[in-house]
Amino acid sequence: MENFPVVDMSKLNTEERGSTMELIKDACENWGFFELVNHGISIELMDTVERLTKEHYKKCMEQRFKEMVTTKGLESVQSEINDLDWESTFFLRHLPVSNISEIPDLDDDYRKIMKEFAMGLEKLAEELLDLLCENLGLEKGYLKKVFYGSKGPNFGTKVSNYPPCPKPDLIKGLRAHTDAGGIILLFQDDKVSGLQLLKDDQWIDVPPMRHSIVINLGDQLEVITNGKYKSVMHRVIAQTDGTRMSLASFYNPGDDAVISPAPALVKEDESSQLYPKFVFDDYMKLYLGLKFQAKEPRFEAMKARSSSVDVGPIATV
Repeated sequence: MENFPVVDMSKLNTEERGSTMELIKDACENWGFFELVNHGISIELMDTVERLTKEHYKKCMEQRFKEMVTTKGLESVQSEINDLDWESTFFLRHLPVSNISEIPDLDDDYRKIMKEFAMGLEKLAEELLDLLCENLGLEKGYLKKVFYGSKGPNFGTKVSNYPPCPKPDLIKGLRAHTDAGGIILLFQDDKVSGLQLLKDDQWIDVPPMRHSIVINLGDQLEVITNGKYKSVMHRVIAQTDGTRMSLASFYNPGDDAVISPAPALVKEDESSQLYPKFVFDDYMKLYLGLKFQAKEPRFEAMKARSSSVDVGPIATV
């Protein structure tokens, strides 16, 4: 079995830059996922984020989750559950406007540290987008410009905890799906595993590594690259022991960003453009009802819609 791709970003400033860029390219083309080490976000900051996230779950969310499980009778299910996930979550929005001050039950220290963490992740996401541009032969800043729309990108963090599950064979931590957006940066628990991706029709574990950031590509990058890079199905398997922490940060296009294959990646013959042109928010509205289904019908639905709607020129910064 091939090794899961691990990228050491410190090598980008050494004579190993070429081989590191090649590793990123291969991961984007053949995995849709890779893991970053030496990514520039401090270990101390990550340790504090992890500690405060776990404290917040224990203090404010664990009991609510247990009550939900009891109310729905989930401890005693006898058949597979397909309409819910074994997870406890809340969502922090960072861009275009933060909602961190509005989320109830967050300690001031936690709000402050999550703002700092988000700033580091935003910078890392934009750095990664430029590395992808370089590998794709696109001008520097192209992906950031496409994502910008008129108000800038959407950026937020889904804070999840996956408690011990008595029936992991019948209830998924998170059902299989691809991510709708752009580039996803995941800080996951390094002690409790569970994340898997689908590669060559096999489910493969994404290895927990201390202080790493897992990167995966969303549907929008598949469209913009005209299928050169792919978004990949992934899921979370619930565990019988241990609570798994997951902070998934989504750097997505702005609501009114116009998404289409980059002209530089489409051959002169228009029939080689495999994906439609659409407004990101229209795709999200469709995705919300179809998240746990295959992505291809979503693309086909947008293709049918885009053939009858003129979405106008791409907004630039």
